[in-house]
Amino acid sequence: MTKNTEITELLIREGLIEQKDIVEAYEEVQKTGLSLEKALVKLGVIAEEDIVRVKASAFGLPYVDLSDYVVDAEVVKLIPESLARKHRAVPLFKIGQRITVGMADPQDIFALDQIRRVAKVDMVEPVLVTEKGIFRVLDTCYSTQAGVSNIVQQISQEANEKSAGQPVGDTAEDAPIIRLINVLIFQSVRDRVSDIHIEPEDDMVRVRSRIDGILHEIAVLPKKLQNPLTSRVKILAELDISETRKPQDGRIRMSVEKKDLDIRVSTFPTVHGENIVMRLMDKSAVLFGLKEIGFLEQELIILNKMIHRPNGIVLVTGPTGSGKTSTLYAALTTISSMEKNIITIEDPVEYDLPIIRQTQINVKAGITFVEGLRSILRQDPDVIMVGEIRDRETADIAIQSSLTGHLVFSTLHTNDAPTALTRLLDMGIEPFLISSSVVGVLAQRLVRVICEKCKEEHQVSTEVLQALELTAEQKVYHGKGCARCRQTGFNGRTGIFEILTVDEDIRRMIDARMSSDEIRKKAITHGMRTLRQAGLEKILAGITTPEEVLRVTESES
Repeated sequence: MTKNTEITELLIREGLIEQKDIVEAYEEVQKTGLSLEKALVKLGVIAEEDIVRVKASAFGLPYVDLSDYVVDAEVVKLIPESLARKHRAVPLFKIGQRITVGMADPQDIFALDQIRRVAKVDMVEPVLVTEKGIFRVLDTCYSTQAGVSNIVQQISQEANEKSAGQPVGDTAEDAPIIRLINVLIFQSVRDRVSDIHIEPEDDMVRVRSRIDGILHEIAVLPKKLQNPLTSRVKILAELDISETRKPQDGRIRMSVEKKDLDIRVSTFPTVHGENIVMRLMDKSAVLFGLKEIGFLEQELIILNKMIHRPNGIVLVTGPTGSGKTSTLYAALTTISSMEKNIITIEDPVEYDLPIIRQTQINVKAGITFVEGLRSILRQDPDVIMVGEIRDRETADIAIQSSLTGHLVFSTLHTNDAPTALTRLLDMGIEPFLISSSVVGVLAQRLVRVICEKCKEEHQVSTEVLQALELTAEQKVYHGKGCARCRQTGFNGRTGIFEILTVDEDIRRMIDARMSSDEIRKKAITHGMRTLRQAGLEKILAGITTPEEVLRVTESES
């Protein structure tokens, strides 16, 4: 393989990057463990496609753009999916006894030889393609539904061979059930699924997955698979398989495609059996910075002033699943340094942060937010993150911590930023304590991002235009649906934010116990943008759709 130095020299010579970009990329490599090329892409310095084009020229090989490439699914299946993913290779077409394969590393002689033998051809001709292009093709050609259908069919065949008195999959050791769970989890990782729902009905079991905040049905399984499926998940999560009347919580830790996966499992009894929800968290995922989460330049300026203060409280609000934890992690990573002692208490710890001391709630061991926060104050912290302020006692300690020279981050469940201030009042906190400790409140939502491959201009209804105060002349877009986005029109999510800075006027209003509506009006006159206004900016930038912004900001109607 061409060395990093040779590739970077070629990139500089082509005018695609500068020397300072390489310095920044090496710092990112040290922090995250990424390769130099992936660090350059993550920093937004250069697109992966440009790097691969330069490498193709250096290798003297063709470059193929897979984003618009129509691949014959049957040709792809000439080699097993596991082998294709292992070697980051995808068969593109076959002529006679010669197969052309798109590869991320075309100089991998072992991979080329193995592909030749497995595909039973005389020659393998490599071309250079991007990694994301490879995995897009593989994800399209090896779908969950196909895998699940094949396994269910196999179970049915085995059932016919069993004696009439022996139930299907009665033990968790039954191989098809194990493969069924594996397929669901493996494909969910590839599809960026956050939650898997296994839902028993009267005559079947429905499986749904949450992608970009929306649930999609991915499989309908025979009712006879309900018990073995439930038992297998509970065994993996170390739960009591004999207890079906009470809710249970557990955890599965596993490695999927070199990713350390932490799966939180929750069971809940229903009239048709135990409902199971599995939340997937990639412990090895590279955490996003504030800009990647969706903050615009002006918002970053305001937020950076808040999080670089020596003391005070910064609150992040929003409903469950609105990305509050990701924002707090990004903020902590931004200010983290060897000169600061940062300690968190969370429920649960979702990702490991370097240098930062993280603690998880353990009620049985006596570690609650209140007790944990008291102990943290004896650990000489500079910055404290409290996962959530749930009661007056936690709020009291957090406020006292901020008033004694600590910077405190935490979350509240409120619909907007001004309401967070009045929620603290409702908890019984004295107004003067709130006004002297809280430096800012950030409310946020996540909106789905329009798929770039099928993005097109779109006409919306008069009602939508009026709700967002748009004019018919302003261009808006949507995704019409394609293979890349699985016909949803969306690919990924980004944040929209409402940032309230607690200035002198707002402090006086808090001391006077004024309502959240009055505080909101004053904050808007001081430049605060509402969630809907922030969403409007991303609509006009072609990032998301009007319907999506209306969906997540219904409370502003």
